[in-house]
Amino acid sequence: MSDGEPEEANPREEAALRALLEGVFHTYHHDFRAYAWPSLRRRAETALIKMGAASFEDVTTRILTDRDAFTEFLAYLTVQVSEMFRDPPFFKAFRDQVIPVLQTYPSLRLWLAGCGPGEELYSFAIMLREAGLLERATIYATDVSASALASARQGIYEAGRLPGFSANYLAAGGKESLARYYTAGYGSVRFDRSLAENVVFADHSLATDQVFAEVHVVVCRNVLIYFDGKLQHRATQLFRDSLIRRGFLGLGSKESLDFCPVRPDFEEYVASEKWYRRR
Repeated sequence: MSDGEPEEANPREEAALRALLEGVFHTYHHDFRAYAWPSLRRRAETALIKMGAASFEDVTTRILTDRDAFTEFLAYLTVQVSEMFRDPPFFKAFRDQVIPVLQTYPSLRLWLAGCGPGEELYSFAIMLREAGLLERATIYATDVSASALASARQGIYEAGRLPGFSANYLAAGGKESLARYYTAGYGSVRFDRSLAENVVFADHSLATDQVFAEVHVVVCRNVLIYFDGKLQHRATQLFRDSLIRRGFLGLGSKESLDFCPVRPDFEEYVASEKWYRRR
């Protein structure tokens, strides 16, 4: 993972964006200052267009005085792209090689960091239910986006996405029909509320917040790639400090612990799918 050096940019615009991020941090305590700069700037520029703002100075005034405007801006700044059982081999590795170990514990705690709108949450909940583990598991689903957490709580998705979800589920080793877990109507599907009975939804920032629980599994996929090196190191230290001895960490396909200070604390468990185990 790289630190994301700033691309060439208009110095005035760059200074205005950095001032915006400082204002967001001091007003709302969301810290984007150590996010990888090129992708952050692209998303901020998209927010300007979508919000009809003429400049970063203009949008700064709006979001620092209007929480609703900040919530809208935050939705553009955070990346909320996912699908159920995304990268099926990752989930199949969890089903085949992590779950058998988890079955030896009387109770379980999982932390899904950066859970987004919840597709990943329901994917893990379904696998745990099929393994007979969901009832004795607590899942912490965290994100910096209140709107993403609200979507995850609802568990409602467009019906048109279901063929892709179902194909991923089967490729990940699913034993049933995915239709068993949702009800359909009016162009949408709602996943069974019982899947989220033991889920704790919480606002948590990897940039500013601390460890809040000791867990058996941490999953944080496709989030670290948007951080600079310093913030990647902070986040992976949080993951290490949250895990029990011999706990499991799952990362995204383009992410790695290789250049992080915590690397000696982990061994590769399923290297091809970025599953690690704390030593």
